[in-house]
Amino acid sequence: MADRAHGLRLADDVIAGGDLLAPALRELDGAVRLYRETRHSEETGRSLLSSIGEIAQIAGWIASDAGEHDQAERAYRLGVSAAREAGDHALVGNLAGSLAYQLSNTGHEDDGLSLARAALNEAGPDAPAKARALYLDRVAWAHTKAGEAQAAMRALTEAHEAMAVEDSHASPDWAYWVSPEELDVMDARVYTELRKPLRAVPLLQEVLSRYDSTHTRELALYLSWLAVALVDAYEPEEAAKTARRMLDLSADSASERTAQRGRIVLTKLEPYRHVPEVREVLDTHAA
Repeated sequence: MADRAHGLRLADDVIAGGDLLAPALRELDGAVRLYRETRHSEETGRSLLSSIGEIAQIAGWIASDAGEHDQAERAYRLGVSAAREAGDHALVGNLAGSLAYQLSNTGHEDDGLSLARAALNEAGPDAPAKARALYLDRVAWAHTKAGEAQAAMRALTEAHEAMAVEDSHASPDWAYWVSPEELDVMDARVYTELRKPLRAVPLLQEVLSRYDSTHTRELALYLSWLAVALVDAYEPEEAAKTARRMLDLSADSASERTAQRGRIVLTKLEPYRHVPEVREVLDTHAA
């Protein structure tokens, strides 16, 4: 079950939520059924519950990417219950933080901020370094969406400090993707939201220059932030070029997150329709 959970995570790196949701939900249903319908020792039961929590987290993430937010919330809450019963506090933090991230992005900024803070607190100061850095990044994003710039910047700094600490705990498998580069991306996203393009643009350009092109959805999402930051930096021609690449990459993607970001980018470009490069992008993607 743990291997299958990690297999779903790796699949999510390269497959959009709409294409992966049905298999993910089948895995989650099967994991819950296995736990409920078999006899096992207490130790095995805890391991099964942790695996249910891990599958629930990635299933929730996939559902959220597909735009199925109610389904995602149900998966996250199921996972929190399983992880808490297993005594896996780090996993509880990941699940609660994932739900907080969705809430912050879907118009529930206050709830998202409260839950992001709770996830950090429940995981505790002894959580593995990568996990703690991830929780702090989600707190930073929640503060950003709530319009609390100074608190967001402090949380970003704390995330980098957590990542730099020598870790006495092994990182959980689900934190495999957390890296200094990913923290830089969150920094840039926060700076973009806070209308600080001179900070955001260089960070995003550096990360994107060496980003794995097989991770098409994430590449498109990061390009969307760069396009917005370039508009704010009064570089509409470069923004249009970046937007075109982003929209071409995501044209056939079954990711609602990517589609939403595409709409945001086009709206951001609209005031510069008089610029030929911008007009071409807007007219091409008008539908």
